[in-house]
Formats: sequence, C-alpha cells, structure tokens
Amino acid sequence: MVVLDNQMTTPGWCCSRTDGNGFFGDKYFDPEEWLNGLNTMATMFRNTKNVVAMSLRNELRGPYQNVSLWYRYMQQGAEVVHEANPGVLVILSGLDFDNTLSFLFSNPVHLSFTGKLVFEQHWYGFSDEGNWESQNQNDVCGMVVGFIKMKGLFLLQQGWPLFLSEFGFDMSGTHIGDNRYLTCFLSVAAEMDLDWAIWALQGSYYIREGTLAYDESYGLLSWDWCTARNPSFIKRINALQSAFQGPGLPNSQEIYNVIFHPLSGLCVLVKYPKGVDLGSCGESNAWNYTSGYELVLKATGQCLQAESVGEMAKLGTDCSKSNSRWQLISNSGMHISTELTKDGTRVCLDASPDGTITTSLCKCLTADPNCNPESQWFKIILSSRGITGGTSILQVSSLGPWSPASSSS
Repeated sequence: MVVLDNQMTTPGWCCSRTDGNGFFGDKYFDPEEWLNGLNTMATMFRNTKNVVAMSLRNELRGPYQNVSLWYRYMQQGAEVVHEANPGVLVILSGLDFDNTLSFLFSNPVHLSFTGKLVFEQHWYGFSDEGNWESQNQNDVCGMVVGFIKMKGLFLLQQGWPLFLSEFGFDMSGTHIGDNRYLTCFLSVAAEMDLDWAIWALQGSYYIREGTLAYDESYGLLSWDWCTARNPSFIKRINALQSAFQGPGLPNSQEIYNVIFHPLSGLCVLVKYPKGVDLGSCGESNAWNYTSGYELVLKATGQCLQAESVGEMAKLGTDCSKSNSRWQLISNSGMHISTELTKDGTRVCLDASPDGTITTSLCKCLTADPNCNPESQWFKIILSSRGITGGTSILQVSSLGPWSPASSSS
C-alpha cells in the first residue's frame, strides 16, 4: 500500500521551524499552489489501486502556525482530494511537527464526506517531552504516555481512525534515551492496537545535507542496504505487524486478554505442566484479567500464582488467596504485582533472558534514574485473534484434566 505524502515545497532535507515551508502563508508555502498540487496528485493516482491514501501536509510547523488557519486550509484540502479521488483515504496531520491534534478534542473538522477521514500523529523520544536519560523510566513513560494521549491518541477513544505515521529511534542500540523510549512505545502500540509506520527504511543516502554516502542511524537497513541494522528490533516488532483486534481477523474470537512483554516483543504462554514462559504472541493463550485482579486461563478456571521470591510463576486452581491477585503498579502501569501468601512480600512478574517468567522483588518503581525495569514490564492487552490454546494445562494422571471452573469477569 502507498500513502502519498507532501512535506516540503522547496527540495531539501526536512526540516526546521524557520525553513519557510512550515505553515500556510510561509515564504515557500502558498496555500493555493498547495491546493492545486493536491488536486493534481489525487487525479493522477485516481485509478492506481495500491495508492490508498493521501496525507495533505506532513509536519506543519513554525512561528506562524495557528489553529484557525489549520481548520480553513486542511478542510479545503480534504475536499479537493475527495472531489478528485473519491476512493482514496484523506489523512490530516496536526501542528508542531505533527505532535499535537489536541485542538480537535472539542472542535471536530466538518467535511462533506464521511467514512474516509484519518488522522496521523508522530512520536519520537527526542520530541515527546520525556527526560528519558535523567529520570526514572517508569515515571517518564507514564508521563509521556499521558501527553501523547492528550495530544492525539484521544481521537481513537472518540471513534476517529488515527495512525502513528512516524516513530523511530537510533538503531545502533547505543542511545540510552531512545532504547528506553522504544520499550514504552511498543507497550502503547500493543495496548491500543495502533497502526504505525516506522521512520526510516533507508540505510544511507547518496547525499544528505552536503555529505556523500551519509549513514542513517534511524534506518531499518544497514548502510549498504543489505541487512537489518538492528535484527533484534525486527523480532520485537513482529507481534505488532498484525492487529490484535478489529474486524476481518481470521478465526476471530471473543475478546480475551494477552500478556505482552515489550522488551522482547513476546507474550506469556503456558508451558506444561503448569509453568509460564515467553513465546510468540501468535501462540498466546487466552487470559481473563478479572475485576478481582486474577489472571485466569480462560475455559480452565486455573489462575496465575506466585509461590516465592525467585521461583517460576505457576498456575493453580485456588484463586482466592492474595498470591493470585495481580495489580498494576508503578507510574508506567506495567509492573504486574502480587503479595506472597506466606509473608506478604510484594513481588512482580519478571522475564529472564531465556524467557522464563519468575516472581522477583519489584524493582525500579520510582525515583532511581539508573535502574532498568524493562524485564518486569508487561502489558495486559485485549485481543480477538484466533487462539491455539484453551484446554486445561494442569493434569492429574489418574483423573485427567481438571474440570473447568467459571471465572469472574
């Protein structure tokens, strides 16, 4: 699929707040010329089926940006594209380098057509107001996610389509702030089942800003375009390349919960006879996170339990005790925590490098900027994907599977 995008009027590397290309009426941004250009491109690709959408103007910015002109010209541009090409989606970007659409919260756009309007938002670690390197990771992630939702993701709750048309990070893996931002981003993308596009594909440029063979550290591809620059990221993003929810999913199921681990990009799976481990989200079991905070394996009545510090998390059938009630703690909301029955010690789910899920003392909850909590970050998300699990895991050899017990919702 192709999304046509318009970003600069004058050719060159994009962008700055003062490059004269940023907003309607800037030195190089004539609104009438822009509208004519939209009409030309929409008409040119009217019968090209793989061109599915047109983004009217990417990363509006600069000292002259204002909301009233945004409404005037973006609504005009949307109507121009629709008239020239009724079959293409129309994408509207926001202000401040496409970081904010907050002005739409109580004042939606008004157009002559329906059913084909989409909004876009960008999210990078360098522009999301988060002090990723100097503050506690839980605190920053929680704060930034609140900002991102307030600036644009709220549109999803209002029923509007929105996709993150740009996110990216330094794929060398050496930038601490970007590494921390990425894990937070992946958790939100999974939780909200976001559509997204990564910047950028290219590993290098013929020439960029006067430099020949410029290496693109944000590129998915290596400098020579032959291999993945960061193979581990390809694995982490795999689960998010398919929708967790929505119409049209093959073998769609009734909504259930999945426990996603953003550091690895994997999900919590039940392993015979009663332990849990990380594995492909495509093979995830169906969980039910109840109003009583139990994590129940659907159709079995078995629930996730903690035995002691450092031991594997396990399934059990007595879900009435404190070690079966899992609460989401820390400002990130990603520490899944319970209290041990024998002494009240609070523990959190923790993933080891080999994928084993244990219950460890909760770490890095707040304050310490140097502590890395990501092995203990899990997101309980909704899914309606077809599932492979669902039968009882705990068995007694003489009696066969445990009889399913009803679970609360």
